[in-house]
Amino acid sequence: MSDPAKRGPELQLASPSYRLAALDQDFLLADAQRGLRFQLEYEKAEQALRAWGVRSTVVVFGSARMREDGPGHQARWYGQARAFGKLCSLEGGALHSNGGFRDNVVATGGGPGAMEAANRGARDAGAPTIGFNIMLPREQSPNPYTTPDLTFRFHYFAMRKMHLAMRAKALVVFPGGFGTFDELFEILTLRQTHKAPDIPVVLFDEAYWRSVIHFEALVEAGMVDAKDLALFSYAETAQTAWAQLVARGVTRIDAPKNT
Repeated sequence: MSDPAKRGPELQLASPSYRLAALDQDFLLADAQRGLRFQLEYEKAEQALRAWGVRSTVVVFGSARMREDGPGHQARWYGQARAFGKLCSLEGGALHSNGGFRDNVVATGGGPGAMEAANRGARDAGAPTIGFNIMLPREQSPNPYTTPDLTFRFHYFAMRKMHLAMRAKALVVFPGGFGTFDELFEILTLRQTHKAPDIPVVLFDEAYWRSVIHFEALVEAGMVDAKDLALFSYAETAQTAWAQLVARGVTRIDAPKNT
């Protein structure tokens, strides 16, 4: 057997146990570190949002499949989501960066479709805008309109949902599918159970939502109270959606004069 002193510390240097814990990917990605990864996903986004002074957001959700030149109502939905993102940014306080806080910053799931449209509208206004992206089996790419410093990617849906909800002063939901329903009912459940503040929820295009969800049937079957249907309202234009948010307590702060 060779003398270790003559061989040198080659085996020790190559051992996984010698790696710095913060640089050991095998260690960090092990099941035992899941709680730590949750904390890291929370802290990374939290610190960036604080650095930008983001105190509150208006969350906009809707189908990733929506297209600006899409069939049927898609072009109108996309255009109105873009118009809403711009209006909210101009009048909600996202443009105020005088060393203080920014309010009602448009935040989306960061993907294409309705989310892209809302981020694009905020970008039209010259405001910062947030994208909370999620890793999917078919990789989701961030849309090009989110502010780079505020473009995040999450592994855990739960942590992404937490960041979407925790600063939200309102939720505006454009037509969408399962993912959009998931976000909508997450917020409605938090509101119904008083686990979240009384924030306005606006569903865009009443005809669409009534065609895909028979909310009144839930009341008729005794699954929810009639008063629970007051947790949300409907809007047909970007202007009426924003007006409803303001009427429900979202603060209006006009853009700075030099914008």
